[in-house]
Amino acid sequence: MQVTLLKCKLHRVTATHVELDYEGSCAIDGHLMEVAGIREYEQIQIYNINNGERFTTYAIRAEDHSGIISVNGAAAHKANPNDLLIIATYATMSEAEADQFKPKLVYVDRENNITHTRNTIPVQMKKAV
Repeated sequence: MQVTLLKCKLHRVTATHVELDYEGSCAIDGHLMEVAGIREYEQIQIYNINNGERFTTYAIRAEDHSGIISVNGAAAHKANPNDLLIIATYATMSEAEADQFKPKLVYVDRENNITHTRNTIPVQMKKAV
């Protein structure tokens, strides 16, 4: 049996540009792509924290250490500059591979500089009422 798991994510990156008339895609700071393990032209899922939009496109490389996150083409209608986004990729693997797999989770500040990385998400706890 095959399962699909989160491969990597860029958590709460800030959209720096939206370019309606640019060839469709999402330009991502090349250094962020490398740290997260996102390949150029890889399919990505984008989740817009500000407006709830969720959409699929592909990654293209922006200048290393530029902080650029540019939502391009038709997807530019789904984001605005300064929106907070989660960019995620997924991988399909066998259950045996999944038992050993850990995702690459990259966290950034408001300027899209890496603050830390992890390979697990803390267990969500019940809130006290």
